[in-house]
Amino acid sequence: MNPIAVAGGVALVSTVLWETFETIVLPRRVTRQFRLTRLFYRITWTFWTSLANLRRTNKKRDALFSFYGPLSLLFLLATWAVALVLGFALVHYGANSQFVGNGLPSRFGNDLYMSGTTLFTLGLGDLTPVAALARFITVLEAGIGFGFLALVIGYLPVLYQSFSRREVTISLLDARAGTPPTAFELFRRHAEPEGQEEMAEILHDWEQWAADLMESHLSYPVLAYYRSQHDNQSWLGSLTAVLDACALARAGLEGVCEYHARMTFAIARHALVDLSQIFSARPAEQSLYGRMPPEELASLRQGLQEIGFPLSDDGVAKLDELRQQYEPYAISLARYLRIDLPPWVRRERIKDNWQTSSWKSTSTNCATAKATEEHF
Repeated sequence: MNPIAVAGGVALVSTVLWETFETIVLPRRVTRQFRLTRLFYRITWTFWTSLANLRRTNKKRDALFSFYGPLSLLFLLATWAVALVLGFALVHYGANSQFVGNGLPSRFGNDLYMSGTTLFTLGLGDLTPVAALARFITVLEAGIGFGFLALVIGYLPVLYQSFSRREVTISLLDARAGTPPTAFELFRRHAEPEGQEEMAEILHDWEQWAADLMESHLSYPVLAYYRSQHDNQSWLGSLTAVLDACALARAGLEGVCEYHARMTFAIARHALVDLSQIFSARPAEQSLYGRMPPEELASLRQGLQEIGFPLSDDGVAKLDELRQQYEPYAISLARYLRIDLPPWVRRERIKDNWQTSSWKSTSTNCATAKATEEHF
């Protein structure tokens, strides 16, 4: 018997099983610093971003980034499976397991082949264990392999249900706050008296959305890498836009439901901060005016004045204070995930996603956008 090989195999199998438990089964954030899964994502994300930076246009880079989430998940599951096969092969090798049948010339090759066919429950029967210990290891691996495959099969639908649930609310924001969504556009499109009740409902819906985002993405961080269906939409951009709107409402805009804004701001910031900790994205250390320089602030105040939501000097000070509570985290996460944050005010007219169609001519789309802009 080779105790070193046995110990190495047991350690490898135990590590993979614990990583699988923490990633798939455990419904809470793992605070342990060193994790193989975290290391896997650090290495592959660094490689993927370097590869994406070789693309010349933002559209091509975003298209490449959209593949990372699903592919990384598949590669992670494959890595776990290979590690389990290798771990049990080391146990067989260290225990001097004997097999009968049409084996390979290499002893470790037989152990590896036996481990692979057992883990994936192939049951070919061309190799069978002889000793009692070898049979016990084989049965144990078959049971673990069956459970591992069942977990994987059940894991994928849960992920995509959470992803779809996240994207539905993001898509609904398109007609309410523009594309990409901005805080000013949200207020402009709800400036009418009847729009204030709708604003309260929107903020309430986003309070629920932020809570769901925090719970699902803390349990399954890989979802943060999943991109939205459209290039100009993202979960982080939408979350930031809603936080911007809540900050404006809390800064003292008249006629806005401050209570709903305060509740939504609290849970949205909570989600943003916790997710930045998951990815070790420290708050950005930069000037307060990183996202809103003085000229954009002046443009924002003028636009708000025109639609009936004047922002006083005291309100500007309050807004700066609130921005400090979430913008550094949003900027840091955006840098890490390579996601563009939305501006406070759109400087150029951009058609909403629901206004565009590849089946219509550009002139028709422009006319539709102009008419819709006047309607809103």
